[in-house]
Amino acid sequence: MAGRGAHESPVARQILVLQVLVVLVLVLAAVALAAADTRRDVRSSARDEAVSVALSVADAPTVREAVVSKDPSARLQPYAEQVRADTHVDFVVVMDLQRRRFTHPTPGRIGERFVGDVGAAPQGKVFTQEYAGTLGPSIRAVVPVRSAAGEGGRVVALVSVGIRLTRVDRQLEQDLPTIFAAGLAALLVGVAGAVLISRRLRRQTHGMGEQEITRMYEYYRAVLGAVREGLLLVDAGGRVQLVNDEARRLLALPADVVGRSLADLGLPPGLVEAAAGDTAAPDTIYVLGDHVLVVSSAPALWEGTEVGAVVTLRDRTELQAVTGELDVVRGLTESLRAQNHEAANRLHSVVSLIEMGQPQRAVDFATEELAVAQVLTDRLLGAVQEPVLAALLLGKTADAAERGIELLVSGEVAGEDLPVRSRDLVTVVGNLVDNALEAVGDVHAPGRRVVTVHVEGDEEHVRVVVEDSGPGVRPEDAERVLERGWSTKASGGRGIGLALVGQVARTHQGSVEVAASSLGGARFTVVLEAP
Repeated sequence: MAGRGAHESPVARQILVLQVLVVLVLVLAAVALAAADTRRDVRSSARDEAVSVALSVADAPTVREAVVSKDPSARLQPYAEQVRADTHVDFVVVMDLQRRRFTHPTPGRIGERFVGDVGAAPQGKVFTQEYAGTLGPSIRAVVPVRSAAGEGGRVVALVSVGIRLTRVDRQLEQDLPTIFAAGLAALLVGVAGAVLISRRLRRQTHGMGEQEITRMYEYYRAVLGAVREGLLLVDAGGRVQLVNDEARRLLALPADVVGRSLADLGLPPGLVEAAAGDTAAPDTIYVLGDHVLVVSSAPALWEGTEVGAVVTLRDRTELQAVTGELDVVRGLTESLRAQNHEAANRLHSVVSLIEMGQPQRAVDFATEELAVAQVLTDRLLGAVQEPVLAALLLGKTADAAERGIELLVSGEVAGEDLPVRSRDLVTVVGNLVDNALEAVGDVHAPGRRVVTVHVEGDEEHVRVVVEDSGPGVRPEDAERVLERGWSTKASGGRGIGLALVGQVARTHQGSVEVAASSLGGARFTVVLEAP
């Protein structure tokens, strides 16, 4: 992979090597413990066998009688050799209490002293040990021979039975292949498991080394903190996997957002649908709470496979406010253009009447038009003394007249001490009037096309009522518009007017109501309270 150091090994390979080493050490330790346990068991079994044979010989009546006879070896040597051959032990030695042998596998050693310890056997105890005697290292047991059966008789002789260690080791060698085979099988299973884990880890880490993963994590944390846009990554199941601080702020996300589904975060359905979509969505405007956001989303792909989606968020709140003011200026410009056009037409009419020799008719016509315009202006300024709002409504009146719509303005708004900024008033009234003009804009619709605006306010509150003669708003749509925190979307900057109105109303602890109008269309009532 590009960017990886020349000597950097993938994490998956390093873990594979470590796992194989761990498995190898564990298997070797298990084999060593099993071998040691088997050796202990074999020697314990040999010791138990020696004790059992020695006790049997010591309890035999033949042995008790022979040890007190004048020639014990004559009767005991054949008997001891017969027992040795039948039990497959390496020696059976009967001796007196001074450890002088009565029997021995090598007849020439009969009469010599027994080589080795006898422990507490002369006191009637059973004694075992590993000792290198005349026949080599062996496991031996020494037991007392009593003059009578049971514990009541006195100790008159001793019996020692031994099994050479070479024979015990041969038994251990017979068991070792099984132990090694089991260890090899465990090693193969462990290595196979480590390989499977390594392959899965390689897929999960995309074959990267630990330094590269560390660098990627450090860079991604630095980038997330540095970018001024909100960034949100969701997986194929619609769960949030990555979010930066700006996205948390803009969307008001909780601290435990990572791992949760977008649908459970109370976000607008349109935004959730865009983020979960499998096609790229261009810049789209959403109004969420107090923020106007530009949201873009695109599928996230890795090696041709879709792994989720990337959502970017840009805060357009301040820009939207400036745009609203620009719209006011643009509206005024359009109004001046329309008035200039009308003034030019009237002037041409006056000039033509003069040229036609009818100066009095020209004076009457000019006076009448001036009076109509002055009445309209006086009526508007009498209802709305707030200059910015009055300018907006004046422009909207001219715009409506040009589109053949009758715009009626009424109310009483003082020019000072209003609890709402001019910018917010422009946002509310401008968007409501634009929506109303658009609603009644169909020139082919029958009946009168009318929009009424009633504005009243003082230092405590401002109330705006806009009605139109359009098709109206369906009850189910009215509920969605009035829902707190509802976000409306549209492309090209259209369709977010009511959402912006709701945003301003929430900011001023106000309300927005939608009802049927007496004109046949919709009536929007917005109340803005003093902070």
